[in-house]
Amino acid sequence: MVLLRQLLGDVLRRLRVRQARTLREVSTLARVSLGYLSEVERGQKEASSELLASICGALGVPLSQVLREVSDQFALAELQHAPVLADAPEHERLPIAETVSTTISGPEFDGFPEVKDMVAA
Repeated sequence: MVLLRQLLGDVLRRLRVRQARTLREVSTLARVSLGYLSEVERGQKEASSELLASICGALGVPLSQVLREVSDQFALAELQHAPVLADAPEHERLPIAETVSTTISGPEFDGFPEVKDMVAA
């Protein structure tokens, strides 16, 4: 099972490394201990929303961008584990787009094309 805190830590670490910044530098700017930031990046600690905002501020990246990247990674992880659901009863394995499209109405809603693209790839 993929844990949200692990994906979040991976995204934060990737952003920091891409900027060629040290844990010490980011922890100082974010006003969080070096050890705690390290644990967050390794997916060992759940960061509060306030702490995430502080880390994102130190990295100069909007929190929404980080959460979007985490969401994309989570969607991919779910798709990779989809075959496990093949043994589930049919009513439990309806595609998300079909399930949601019955609750969201309007001509502008066309399911989730980005997820369809990932499945097609």
